[in-house]
Amino acid sequence: MDTALPCISPSALAPLLGRADTPLLLDVRRPEKFAASDRLLPGAVHCPPEEVAAFARAQPPRSAVVYCTYGHEVSHDATRVLLAASWDARVLAGGIEGGEPGVDRLEDIAHWREQPLPGIRKRAELGVTGERPSRWVTRARPKIDRIACPWLIRRFIDPRAQFFYVPAGEVFTEAERLQAVPFDIDGAPISHEWERCSFDALLRAFELQVPGLDALAAIVRGADTSRMDVAPACAGLLAISQGLSRLHADDHAMLLAGLPVYDALFAWCRDGQGETHSWKVHAEAAP
Repeated sequence: MDTALPCISPSALAPLLGRADTPLLLDVRRPEKFAASDRLLPGAVHCPPEEVAAFARAQPPRSAVVYCTYGHEVSHDATRVLLAASWDARVLAGGIEGGEPGVDRLEDIAHWREQPLPGIRKRAELGVTGERPSRWVTRARPKIDRIACPWLIRRFIDPRAQFFYVPAGEVFTEAERLQAVPFDIDGAPISHEWERCSFDALLRAFELQVPGLDALAAIVRGADTSRMDVAPACAGLLAISQGLSRLHADDHAMLLAGLPVYDALFAWCRDGQGETHSWKVHAEAAP
């Protein structure tokens, strides 16, 4: 590892995943390595090494974590290019594989792989490979699942994803016209299955396992299917979602307003459930 370059360990990156301010995860694996793998880091964008300079020039500088297969020269070179273009770039130590046996020190490999980063499965048939923005279409006037699913996609699957809300009877024709994936409607590749909702279907489709998401899925499931006994927070999410629907006549405005709600719920599900809040309503008045 080039100690002159800023870097971040997998354990330090893990708590940043899924946040509104998560750094861009830039996958710079060479095309042959990238094509041979069926995995991405959550929300990663792929850019071949020879295109990094053009990628950096095409948009305003931002924070990024750069990774290749093992965290060696490919990610190092890409990080130097981004730094030269005024990006706040860091190398992911060990790359997506957590180091290379026989090349990296055994103690470094053990550290990088002690708590491996979650990944997502590439799903070309759903438009998610990390190479270009995916497109999704669903029924208009969203309430719960049709806001929760875009949140999950934007935060963990594809930060560049585009969403379309159309009348229910037009979802499949618009999906064909827009080259978008229909979701949360009968017959769509991502939709309800028995008692599970579309949020659950996304987690399974992308094999996404991140602490806190299962707890959030239960809240979404209960609120979306009117089973308030699934989790205590279901009733709260239902009330907030119905309130947002009344505040926003425009579906995309409601989506933007709903994203912070799910950011907060996810943060609570991940590491906030042990916190309590109380007020002693019957405390005796001071003399």
